[in-house]
Amino acid sequence: MNLPIRYLLILAILLLSGLFINSVTNKQNEKNTADSYNIKGLKVPENLNFAGEKAPTHLPDIYERFDKEIHIITYWQSNTLLQLKRTQKYFPIIEPILKQYGIPDDFKYLAVAESGLQNVVSSADARGFWQLLKGTAIENGLEVNDNVDERYDVEKSTHAACKYILKSKEKFGSWTLAAASYNAGNTGIGKRIEDQKVTNYYDLLVVDETARYIPRIIIFKEIFLNPAKYGFQLEQEDFYQPIKFRTVEIDTEIPDLIQFAIDNNTNYKLIRIYNPWLREKSLNNKTNKKYFIKIPV
Repeated sequence: MNLPIRYLLILAILLLSGLFINSVTNKQNEKNTADSYNIKGLKVPENLNFAGEKAPTHLPDIYERFDKEIHIITYWQSNTLLQLKRTQKYFPIIEPILKQYGIPDDFKYLAVAESGLQNVVSSADARGFWQLLKGTAIENGLEVNDNVDERYDVEKSTHAACKYILKSKEKFGSWTLAAASYNAGNTGIGKRIEDQKVTNYYDLLVVDETARYIPRIIIFKEIFLNPAKYGFQLEQEDFYQPIKFRTVEIDTEIPDLIQFAIDNNTNYKLIRIYNPWLREKSLNNKTNKKYFIKIPV
């Protein structure tokens, strides 16, 4: 049945009105989004350095490497925020050990770049805060087996990392190259230095991971020292705090860590959280080695 022309005109007007309203609403929504959330380009600060060794950000290729990292780290807000929250829990453990070995305090940001201050496992099976491979860990004094893996012990793994870093510094004469060799290995960095006949990290052509490594560490340092400048607003109570514990010295086997936890007024979950280097439900101490187990307070 044919509709009168006036009805068709009314329908057409209503349809066009709806399209107009939707268009205005969409534009308003777009405006509201822009008003509430702006993604700004960041400036790479001048005078960036690692352990007092200046980064030559006046060079275009170096500037772009730092520019990339400052945007990635700043705008991965949730990850960077959580890393910031962990600093007060773990930096007080790491800082005095670095000082003990005469290693610059900036190396604590290497641990941030490596693991985000967590006991993680890489695709190459590097483990812990300092991402040590099994062979490197054993060479630097750690016990690593199925029952005990001291790469998961923050204090002991920091000592092992320091020993490796000092060897690298002695070999290359530069803290920046020592840090780069932590990523690429002493052999890898040494070969590139020999092949390319340069002695500065920023002059080396290296794989992308190593090219990003030092800029990442330095940008972590910059943001963590100036969090509000990059939009990270934290109150003191937002930071995770150091764990409180008492220590039990053990020089015998513990056949059942679950019962051991109960006997010490705690539970197996907390024993493992406070002592992540314990990897099984028992401690197979055949040699009567001294271990120190943290018991939560």
